[in-house]
Amino acid sequence: MTDLATRRATARTGALRRAAPALCGYAAVRALGLLVLAVWSAARGKSAYTLLTARWDSLWYARVAGGGYGYEVRLPGGDVHADLAFFPLLPWLERLGAAVGPLSYADAGFAVSLLASLAAAWGIFAVADHVYDRRAGICAVLLWAVLPVGIVQSMAYSESLFTALAAWALYCVLTGRWVGAGALALLAGLTRPVGLAVAAAVWTAAVLSLLRERRAAAPAPLTPAPGPGRRVLGMLLAPLGAAGYVLWVGHRTGGGPLGYLDVQAGWRNGFDGGYAFARFVGEKFTAFPSALAGAGLIVGVALVVWLYVTGVRQGQPPALLVYSGIVTALALCASSYFGSKPRLLLPAFPLLLPLALALARLRASRAALLTGGIALASAVYGAFWLNGSGPP
Repeated sequence: MTDLATRRATARTGALRRAAPALCGYAAVRALGLLVLAVWSAARGKSAYTLLTARWDSLWYARVAGGGYGYEVRLPGGDVHADLAFFPLLPWLERLGAAVGPLSYADAGFAVSLLASLAAAWGIFAVADHVYDRRAGICAVLLWAVLPVGIVQSMAYSESLFTALAAWALYCVLTGRWVGAGALALLAGLTRPVGLAVAAAVWTAAVLSLLRERRAAAPAPLTPAPGPGRRVLGMLLAPLGAAGYVLWVGHRTGGGPLGYLDVQAGWRNGFDGGYAFARFVGEKFTAFPSALAGAGLIVGVALVVWLYVTGVRQGQPPALLVYSGIVTALALCASSYFGSKPRLLLPAFPLLLPLALALARLRASRAALLTGGIALASAVYGAFWLNGSGPP
């Protein structure tokens, strides 16, 4: 090994050792969730593994992995559910996993999600550790793990994969690795439509960085400034994944640049500024006890907004604010299935940083007791949820 390779290997080992408590804590929370799900499902005569890998969107991803795009379901009401709504990176990885080992597409999707969830936890730690400190990083990871819909992180869905790519892209932005940030943003854009939030974060940070350098160089024009080439390359790479897939769908359907929106409309997904969601919440107050659910939804939305505003006040880096702001806006202001909104907010991990800071200030024993209690409640809720209505 060269000296450079040795230094890089040493740095990676040190980074992994620094993140180890967060990763071990995350693995313990997810193991608890899977154990409770297995026991709950067995008591109801269901297969926990089937719930994780072969229901809802998992079936669509596996179908794309096995046969490519082109499948659609026409519903009696006229809606058309087309598999083009699902971005391709997870199916590609499922196909790769099935090709290199004795795995079905569903098995490969489950394996990808497990590995990606650990990568996401590490990325979240890296971001929080860089912005604040190690203790805040550990707390941020644990809070992400114990979210009420955290069981989705272990499903053959794209949330874990997307969050991993987004977190590491943001870390690259924060540490000035512009080409890496652009490449990871490209991959995030091939994973979910909200990948454009990662591209926007890359662009925001790059532009602000260039402006700061220009202002700093103005008093001393003879002093050479770092070239902008790598930043520009990162900016060019960042939107290519999402834009490329959307344009390909438009070409395939004949709908032009906006053809993907027509595909989403077939699923009754769209962006209406939150009108449909507000109407859904308002309808809850027409009877009791549904009014309690309506009040809970209002409290939940208020908490999300408060967390974002608190992040602004605490001086989170602009890249994090742009990313979490777009993810939150798309989740809350889309006219999609309302039960999906908590799941759609999973990638918005910077919202958890104010809570992570507060948790980090507690004594270790108190923080562990609080986190453990929430983890148990989350595991029970996840098992109840997947054995009931579950995510669409």
